[in-house]
Amino acid sequence: MVGNRVKMSLLYLPIQTLTPFLYYSNTFTMALIKSISGIRGTIGGTPGNGLSPIDVVKFTAAYAQWLKESLKKNDLKVVVGRDARISGPMVSNLVIGTLMGSGINVVNADLATTPTVELAVTMENADGGIILTASHNPKQWNALKLLNSRGEFLSDADGKRILAIAENDAFNFAEVDDLGEVKNQPSFNQKHIDSVLALSTVDVDAVRSAKFKVVVDAVNSVGGVVIPELLEKMGVEVVKLYCVPNGQFPHNPEPLPEHLVDIAELVVKEKADMGIVVDPDVDRLAFVCEDGSMFGEEYTLVAVADYLLSIKKGNVVSNLSSSRALKDIAIKHGVEYAASAVGEVNVVAKMKEVGAVIGGEGNGGVIYPESHYGRDALVGVALFLTHLAKSGKTCLELRKTYPSYHISKNKIELTPAIDVDDVLLKMKGKYADYQINDIDGVRIDIENRWVHLRKSNTEPIIRIYSEAPTVAEADAFAGQIISDIRSVCNL
Repeated sequence: MVGNRVKMSLLYLPIQTLTPFLYYSNTFTMALIKSISGIRGTIGGTPGNGLSPIDVVKFTAAYAQWLKESLKKNDLKVVVGRDARISGPMVSNLVIGTLMGSGINVVNADLATTPTVELAVTMENADGGIILTASHNPKQWNALKLLNSRGEFLSDADGKRILAIAENDAFNFAEVDDLGEVKNQPSFNQKHIDSVLALSTVDVDAVRSAKFKVVVDAVNSVGGVVIPELLEKMGVEVVKLYCVPNGQFPHNPEPLPEHLVDIAELVVKEKADMGIVVDPDVDRLAFVCEDGSMFGEEYTLVAVADYLLSIKKGNVVSNLSSSRALKDIAIKHGVEYAASAVGEVNVVAKMKEVGAVIGGEGNGGVIYPESHYGRDALVGVALFLTHLAKSGKTCLELRKTYPSYHISKNKIELTPAIDVDDVLLKMKGKYADYQINDIDGVRIDIENRWVHLRKSNTEPIIRIYSEAPTVAEADAFAGQIISDIRSVCNL
């Protein structure tokens, strides 16, 4: 069924059923996804249907043109970094050459994490940055993630302007005497590590005294270089699993429990204190407890926030699809919780608006303004280990101190004839007696449960995230919502 056109009016499929197919299938459909946050696609194919070399050049040139138009200055400088994907060197060469051809100087960070490049933009006083990574997507994918001069993802308006420039080929290249230059600067990973260790809330001595033993699964990408080095500088004994940065992902790179069987077994075998898992570009972070059980990606931010709020009061932020456990932690510490629309740029905007001291997303993304406004697994690791060391608890014991919630992730595919916006409006009306948040789709909170309905921007799909104290309750709540959608669609 997956990959074929569905003739039914409405189809309900758990998201989890799709993921294994996308990763393990020997054949896949070429894709090019153009969004305000960047360009993502599968390597190869014809221009416009995959992330071909022509597409890489086109969108890099559009970004360069946007920089020239918006900043109106000479001697522009852009930092470029990449994860360890097989296509990384090829895409990097194209991006760097195009920027030079646009008259822009390049700082080549080479193999670097997403948060490292974000920090490098500010360290270099650069005018922007491009990160070459498709995050948790399989190895056939790559992407251009675009940054502004603050090392942050672009605003909606800026992203749309770049897409318009690309659509109209409205860019100019430099003449020969005005070509940009490139400076190779592969030391940013070390600078990033040093900056994390220097954070006032990271206690290296406490972690060293705890004598932790940790297994690291970095899915054979750049995290295999930086995470072990960070840990070793904190006095942690490291057992490496899939830490060779060759881009050959040994399992689906999204850090979900069903993909982490190997590290769970190795943590137990090595009698380690815990396991650490990062995605290919190291902005998502998950933990494995000493018994091989998952700490829960949703609880990465929860635990870090609990530690920070114990020593520094302030507001906290996560997106609408993240666990309510963070709100519970905020209430525990007597601070305010605020929710943002989904997307890192939206979380960052809300954090700045409410003056949050910590924020992030339920996918294991920790954003700590004392470091920078970007999801950063290195920061998350250092803060979590400090928390664990100071707590005197094991990883499993620490997890049991937090409220227990479970999220069910599902989706409904509608026929193109159905107005998705109208469906969401009717669902909002149906649950009008409950707490509603409609800044991004519709989120409905009912006592200790919530459901978030979001439409896809590219296809007639509604994504349904529901959370409740147990898996059965979360699934049942999702089923109830699906039934309601069938009803409002008269199906």
